[in-house]
Amino acid sequence: MQRLAARQQYAAAELLRGHDLSAPQFNVLRILRGAGDGGLRCSDIGHRLLVHDPDVTRLLDRLEKAGRVRRARDPHDRRVVMTHLTAEGRAVLSALDAPLSELHARQFAALSPERLALLAELLGDLTLEDHR
Repeated sequence: MQRLAARQQYAAAELLRGHDLSAPQFNVLRILRGAGDGGLRCSDIGHRLLVHDPDVTRLLDRLEKAGRVRRARDPHDRRVVMTHLTAEGRAVLSALDAPLSELHARQFAALSPERLALLAELLGDLTLEDHR
């Protein structure tokens, strides 16, 4: 399973690299798109990441430098800094939506819809908890 996951991730990473993005940076952009116009605090982004990254601030710095996110102080609490997706960040995600969907379709093309549903069900049964 780990070898298959690594191959799947490598193909996605190659696609992202063509847009000057790492997988964690892409994940941050998707998290922010899902958050809507309100944006999120750095700690909230960190909690939603698929793979824990102890330096979310560094990820945000790089994305901000590339013009894909912007950070601003919350007008109601100046101690809080909110991160928002920019038009550039939204455009990059939009440009990747179809190619990523096509990649995933190719990666799972050998499975019938029924087998895909079964795989999703089986994977859904797994958790990160220890099953002792």
